[in-house]
Amino acid sequence: MYDRAAPVKRIETGGSGELGEMMLSTGRPILTDEPPRDRAHMRAALAAVIGNGFEYYDYFLYTTAAALVFGQIFFPGADPAASTLMALGSYAVGFISRPFGGLVFGHIGDRYGRKSVMVWTLSLMGFATFTIGLLPTYAQVGVFAPVTLTVLRLVQGLAAGGEWGGAVLMTTENAPPHRRGFYGAWSQAGVGLGFVLASAAFLLAQQLPREDLLSWGWRIPFLASALIFSVGIYIRTHVPESREYQDNVVEADKASRRPLTELATRNGRALLVATALRLAEMCGSHLTTTFALAYGALVGAPAGTLLVAVMVSMLADTVMTVLLGALSDRIGRRKIYLAGIVGMAAINYPFFLMIGSGDTGLIITAMLIANGLCHAAMISVEAVLLTDLFPVQVRASGISMAQAISAVIAGFVPLAAIQLYREYGSPLPVTIMMLLFCLASALALAATLRTGSHAPSGQS
Repeated sequence: MYDRAAPVKRIETGGSGELGEMMLSTGRPILTDEPPRDRAHMRAALAAVIGNGFEYYDYFLYTTAAALVFGQIFFPGADPAASTLMALGSYAVGFISRPFGGLVFGHIGDRYGRKSVMVWTLSLMGFATFTIGLLPTYAQVGVFAPVTLTVLRLVQGLAAGGEWGGAVLMTTENAPPHRRGFYGAWSQAGVGLGFVLASAAFLLAQQLPREDLLSWGWRIPFLASALIFSVGIYIRTHVPESREYQDNVVEADKASRRPLTELATRNGRALLVATALRLAEMCGSHLTTTFALAYGALVGAPAGTLLVAVMVSMLADTVMTVLLGALSDRIGRRKIYLAGIVGMAAINYPFFLMIGSGDTGLIITAMLIANGLCHAAMISVEAVLLTDLFPVQVRASGISMAQAISAVIAGFVPLAAIQLYREYGSPLPVTIMMLLFCLASALALAATLRTGSHAPSGQS
């Protein structure tokens, strides 16, 4: 074990200092001096929240564009609902590649360290997002446009499949035992920050005349991601490796050679519980953001109002995530998570009635309750709850796969919701679908009591 007063070691990149870690022929990381470890948790939290925010800016940017403009640009047709449905279909395709990202980057995270995962996932996401901003439209090149768009969405999904796990572990595994909820929440706060940035970017683009927005204005937020990507990469290459991974895997020479096999054979129950646990949070978020934007457009709610409401609510989500994460260190994670599940189930139907009213105050209130309170309650403690379900040797694979599998389900929720609304002309069937997801997560939360904990010193 490390002497806490001694300098930490970090995985060094190859001689050029470029992306990722270079390995010795034995597969062991090359270790060099690093700043004192008593600051590691603060640096990890900063890298996670900023890097995660930038990564999810890219990801949510596609979400917003798919709901508001991609239908007309890449999937034109006479029926606006059908065009939106196809655009959301391309959005959902990105979730198909998430499990592959979870497989690849989960293995890398367990075998070679968490830091390399954070760098490579952000690099892939930045490349795909910037390239989307350069794509020709359907009117210019025909079917080549939506096909290329879908391929780039698959690349985004691959990156997102590994991103969440890497950022979460860098914060929870570096955090002091008595403040794991607070520091773990910072990685989650980056998700809300990304949505705020994406909503703000598209809100500014929406100020352009409609013709300019559809011809070139939509490209600006995507191309601007190049600057965001550069900052994120710089921050992530200057953060030390996870403390718990260094102590329990690198120093003890206990890296699993087949983490996925070990996960499946010894931690299958934990993987199932972790996947179900995320459904209420992820599916609820997709309904109250992506589907809400599309639903609001279909029922005539002003697009500008919807974007402001999403931006304000996700800003509240970011703040409340950190506050509730800190509170969980005092009263426990499960109480807060259960409150979020119950709240999301209760607000769902009124949420759509308030969005459909077209009233600015009601729309913003609906978003604040759903995202700023209910979603924040779940996402604030999710990082620690999931981390504690898996031993450190397979933890990156475990939480990455749980996130990726639940994301595949959640990714198709807006598509299913649009189809249900078109079929029945009411948000009630959508609400029933959401209630089923909340029930699944509530049962999984109860199952965490019987699954066991791998928290340091029994902390949970």
